[in-house]
Amino acid sequence: MADFSHLIIGAGVVGLSVAARLARGRGAVLLVDRHSAIGTETSSRNSEVIHAGLYYPPDSLKTKLCIKGKEMLYKACEEVGIPYRNCGKWIVAQTEAEQEYLESMQEKARQLEIATDFVPLSRAKDIEPAITARKAILSSPTTGIISSHSLMTYLLGKFEASGGDLALNTAVSGIEFDSSRGLYTVQLNNGDGENGTETMHLKFENVVNSAGLSAPLVSNLLLPRERHVTPYYAKGSYFSYASSQPKTQRLIYPCPAGHAGLGTHLTLDLGGRLRFGPNVQWVSSPDDLVPEGSQLENVYAEVTRYLPQIDKASLLPDYSGIRPKITGPDHEGFTDFAIRKEEGFPGFVNLLGIESPGLTSSLAIGEMVYDLYNT
Repeated sequence: MADFSHLIIGAGVVGLSVAARLARGRGAVLLVDRHSAIGTETSSRNSEVIHAGLYYPPDSLKTKLCIKGKEMLYKACEEVGIPYRNCGKWIVAQTEAEQEYLESMQEKARQLEIATDFVPLSRAKDIEPAITARKAILSSPTTGIISSHSLMTYLLGKFEASGGDLALNTAVSGIEFDSSRGLYTVQLNNGDGENGTETMHLKFENVVNSAGLSAPLVSNLLLPRERHVTPYYAKGSYFSYASSQPKTQRLIYPCPAGHAGLGTHLTLDLGGRLRFGPNVQWVSSPDDLVPEGSQLENVYAEVTRYLPQIDKASLLPDYSGIRPKITGPDHEGFTDFAIRKEEGFPGFVNLLGIESPGLTSSLAIGEMVYDLYNT
């Protein structure tokens, strides 16, 4: 007999969304996280941007879930008062090649019915005097920013109101599947490391692996060796800005230079303060979270392409996050979200490589996982 119908591993924004959705009428749901609080990894170390869905192939999961998730997020913000701001975004082109990139992006946006428009350069200085764009500016008016902490608090409240149970300081160290009974036995180690650890073996009918940076390792506990996934970690450092000038009213993104990230962009917090990042630095550990002050010169060089009046002395290392990659630095091309049932393991759903736009897609991912259990 199962102790719970569903186990959700990982209480970041995506795990919380999945747990909140499954707890509605799906039996007894347990959500576990190895940390002492919810959302302490990627969910609390990102740009807090609500993306429009412009950057990825039209038929990809990232695009589909981002577009759906954006609509769901804005609706939830309005209905329950989650702090957000629909500030819009400019993507700026400095070369002819970048201009061509923006033209192809707008065509893709047209096909996907995402609102975009080119800002005449003759008007741009009146709108954002501090911004330099030598060739073109593509405006994305549906891009915004959100309080990721408030969103996670809202999702946790929904989950617990539906009868879900949360266990923090609880790490998964083993998963076995009994095909004759259709049950998963999961070894859970509960404790903060200072007061000892209690090992438990609980049984579940279904398991969702939403462990973020640890998701490949959790998957490898269950799946055969030939189906193991290698985790890669792309660190991004953010820099705060200690001066009141220059200012912008919207997010400013350069054209992306590769598939690892979207370039060192200018974002705003809900108080209007500027911050810059993230850059891309491949690291060997998901715990390498000290912001890289040594990257300041590179960040400054990238930012001055579109914000030339920035004061370098006012750029300060602030915080870092790690992108949970499933392809490494030598991989060329696009890597999509991997959200799937695993053949031979009924009831086990893997969520791998949930990096950007994971925050924007979070509510839509919750719906997708719910649907996977009903098809």
